[in-house]
Amino acid sequence: MKCRLALSLDCTKTGSLPLHMPPPQNIPAFISLGSNLGDLEDNLERARNAMGALSAVQLIACSPVYFTEPQDVRSQPWFANQVVLLDCHTVWTAPDLLRALLAIESQMGRIREENKGPRIIDLDLLLFGTQRHTSPDLILPHPRILDRAFVLIPLLDIAPDLSLPDGTSLSKALERLSFHVHDRRIEQAEEG
Repeated sequence: MKCRLALSLDCTKTGSLPLHMPPPQNIPAFISLGSNLGDLEDNLERARNAMGALSAVQLIACSPVYFTEPQDVRSQPWFANQVVLLDCHTVWTAPDLLRALLAIESQMGRIREENKGPRIIDLDLLLFGTQRHTSPDLILPHPRILDRAFVLIPLLDIAPDLSLPDGTSLSKALERLSFHVHDRRIEQAEEG
């Protein structure tokens, strides 16, 4: 339920406000992590630690790690994937968080040579609250969120009641995909 609070304040008087305003709510941000070069689980841990060390950000939840086959460029090693939930203070904007994630990737040695190719770390901002955003650098919700079992399954692990901003439930989104999960391994049929 959404509530609107109408305030009528007399701004000619000095002193304290007649009402105590609740502090603004923090913003939940869901991040997808992926790695298929080096020590995969260590790479995910280093990325989680770096995100948790960001100012005014708290790491709230982590999904299990899944091992997934590559989706676009299939001739590369499998990925370790995970989704985390960050609690971001309202000083953060989605573009600011994206810049921080890209800085973490760079600090960890990510080099963008081949599009969709092997990478030491990949951090994708999936959702930033219920915000929608479209710019050359950022689209929210993430434009491929509905296409990826390796994103939806771990997202469902940590937020089973979450619906996307358009109202789509995670379980309904998964029903549309052809995939198989066994012992934390996700295999997904190619799109086409």
